[in-house]
Amino acid sequence: MSEKAWLSKELSNAKIMCLACAHSCTLMEAEYGKCGVRKVVGGELQLLVYGLAAAVNVDPVEKKPMFHFLPKSRAFSIGTVGCNLSCKFCQNHDISQYPKEHEQKIVGHELSPERIVEMTIENKCESIAYTYNEPIVFFEYTYDTAKLAHAKGLKNIYVTSGYETHKAIDLLAPYIDGMNIDIKSFSDEFYKEICGARLKPVLEAVKYAHEKGIWIEITTLLIPGKNDSDEEIRGIARFIASVDASIPWHLSAFHPTYKMLDVPRTPESTLLRAYKIGQEEGLKYLYVGNVDNEDYESTYCPSCKNRVIDRSGNIGQFVSNELDEKGTCPHCEYIVEGVWK
Repeated sequence: MSEKAWLSKELSNAKIMCLACAHSCTLMEAEYGKCGVRKVVGGELQLLVYGLAAAVNVDPVEKKPMFHFLPKSRAFSIGTVGCNLSCKFCQNHDISQYPKEHEQKIVGHELSPERIVEMTIENKCESIAYTYNEPIVFFEYTYDTAKLAHAKGLKNIYVTSGYETHKAIDLLAPYIDGMNIDIKSFSDEFYKEICGARLKPVLEAVKYAHEKGIWIEITTLLIPGKNDSDEEIRGIARFIASVDASIPWHLSAFHPTYKMLDVPRTPESTLLRAYKIGQEEGLKYLYVGNVDNEDYESTYCPSCKNRVIDRSGNIGQFVSNELDEKGTCPHCEYIVEGVWK
């Protein structure tokens, strides 16, 4: 299936500029964007994966990861093929890089926005998560779905690499309630060599989405010898704190995958070092992921330091939340920042 990718602009030289992501691809007839799923056909930009889901699951919202967003709830999660980045460590490369590695072939099963909303309600999920691959590449599909979902009282989550344009964020803001944004490194060289992208647009997207009132959580996958120096970790922590010290930061362990099979798994000591640096820079909420350590996966009140959300077992398996619908700490009445209802 395909539909017009209307988040685009016709130029005077018979080219079309895509306005969805920061690559701002300028394309001639029959050319594909960097994502592999946006193509000029018959003089207009087409989204080739509209209504074609490549991955569908019901997940704990904590797996996104979103720890300050409707704890213990379930998110109906969908993704398509295609991605505007080419991260050498991608854990979902089988779908994200599929078109680029299969001569632009598009795969997926038909799933309309209306049916997604119906299935979300049928599965007693409280939100829809656009995830697994980069959601901005299938923007129009996410937009139509999120708008319908909001009308039914459901919330929407973008799990993203943060390459959205300001125009895209403006359009998404009324319907996207939360975003988990990757800051993959604090080095532009890392972004260029390992991800096929740039750092600056990501930082700008984080700041702009926050300004628009979308709840933000940040994830950084720490890769040994690549982005795990004290200097880089501190740079990310300071940036997050400069935007809002209450933005949760998820520090995740890398495991060898895709084109980085020769890089060792992240030791837990690296994650705990990053956790400490985040604390030193004034961040209120820090989490360690991809390791089994409930002390560093639980939420603590920044005021009285009591544990107010307890997480144990597999991600989202056992969650005990002491906060009320306003996020009030039962021990000191501090309002923990987040989306609680």
